[in-house]
Amino acid sequence: MVSTNGGALSGLRVIDVTQVLAGPFCAMLLADLGADVIKIEPPRGDMTRRMPGAVGTDTPAFNAVNRGKRSVALDLKTVAGRDALAQLALSADIFVENGRPGGMAALGLDYPTLAARNPRLIYASISGYGQTGPDRAKGGLDLVAQAVSGIMSVTGTPGGPPTKVGVPLTDLGAGLFALTGILAALEYRHRSGAGQHVDTSLVDAGVALSVWEATEYFAGAGVPAPLGSAHRMLAPYQAFMCADGAVTVGASTDLLFQRLCDALGHPEWPGIIEFADNASRVRNRTALAERIESVTRQHPRSHWLAAFEASEIPSGPINNYAEVFANPQILARDMVVTVDHPTLGTMRTLGSPIKLSATPPEVRRRAPHLGEHTEDVLREAGFDAARIAALVQARS
Repeated sequence: MVSTNGGALSGLRVIDVTQVLAGPFCAMLLADLGADVIKIEPPRGDMTRRMPGAVGTDTPAFNAVNRGKRSVALDLKTVAGRDALAQLALSADIFVENGRPGGMAALGLDYPTLAARNPRLIYASISGYGQTGPDRAKGGLDLVAQAVSGIMSVTGTPGGPPTKVGVPLTDLGAGLFALTGILAALEYRHRSGAGQHVDTSLVDAGVALSVWEATEYFAGAGVPAPLGSAHRMLAPYQAFMCADGAVTVGASTDLLFQRLCDALGHPEWPGIIEFADNASRVRNRTALAERIESVTRQHPRSHWLAAFEASEIPSGPINNYAEVFANPQILARDMVVTVDHPTLGTMRTLGSPIKLSATPPEVRRRAPHLGEHTEDVLREAGFDAARIAALVQARS
């Protein structure tokens, strides 16, 4: 795709010293919004370059979260590499890193050091556990963070084994929270002229996303447990089996519950005291679900989806990803975009869920080859030819 607007963040420069997912995802969103994102990679590249489907150092996984960026390969184990990155940070607006706390300080690239030379710098750190606390030095992965934050304890079916959420929720959540912090810090800098340090973590993200579970626990209702597809605060609000599969139904108000009962052929159910209001339905959700499913199993999904839509009851099929990416609604929202890649060919990738009327996000370029823009970026930063050649030689 070719950019037709400068983007909401046009003119801002981002130094992206991150790997794998949380940090790259955050920085990619900044690129989609128009920022010039310079991805700093080690000599071998981001480890996602070695995930399945590789053609040389290009992979679908790397392209999924690094589109729109420029790649600069630097060996930060060398003084020259570290000095080069510090110099690049002088002209940056935003610096994103997702190493273990203390790692960047050991390299002389932590926030206090860089901010002393560039006070307007917004420096975002994404880590497993955060920059403070007794576990700050521990490494963090999405699987571990889902476990530590409690998410795995409430995912899956009652009595079933520990189950993680199918998508890397804490990785992506931490990236989104970092993005929120960065945008807030940009607004503060607009008013004050000063940058600041943004600190978020995978575990924090998992805890912060546990809104209903925390509410249940804080209210003294006990330790939350898995509920399958059911909701902690609303009923009926879950998946129900039909004759040929399952559908999801969210009859979360008394009006919607009455409509659901009418559609199911049981208009009398709301008059039963156990189902009279939402609180009662939540307490008796298992018995209610059994009643509903005894009816829905009598007809196929298409029958019930048509009936629920006619009654304006929120419902939907449980799509696999082949169905998701053929869905006219998904396509109409530009959630699938196509990019051309010189080694991987024409690729489909995810579009942006952020819709802005004046400055919509765009996929401005494919993900870069490893070190593709090293010489260009260093030249723009004022490095002379000899120094550029030395840095390129050092990482080869």
